[in-house]
Amino acid sequence: QVQLVESGGGSVQAGGSLRLSCAASRLTYSMAWFRQAPGKEREGVAVIISDGNKNYADSVKGRFTISKDNAKDTLYLQMHSLKPEDTAMYYCAANLGSAWLGGSWRYVRVWDYWGQGTQVTVSS
Repeated sequence: QVQLVESGGGSVQAGGSLRLSCAASRLTYSMAWFRQAPGKEREGVAVIISDGNKNYADSVKGRFTISKDNAKDTLYLQMHSLKPEDTAMYYCAANLGSAWLGGSWRYVRVWDYWGQGTQVTVSS
């Protein structure tokens, strides 16, 4: 089992920055950030695998950076140039498999464990 606890959310103005953290009981081969805005489906934001390879949703490329600290068992999401449309609850997720998920990383169903979420609100 994997416990995940997100932190770092808050309210910022458009153009601002935030760094989200996800403290894990252990990092797994694949770790990801998702977000869910009110009335919308949960969507994949970024994924990182154990060798450091990363992938991002097109909507956040060039603005968000996913990273991890293996010594601290912590996942991060650095967010810059925030937009009102980035407003959502942000969740970290862990997958127990040991193979690259490919494009399926974007699907909620492939992730085994979830944190409780941290709210990000971006005002215009």
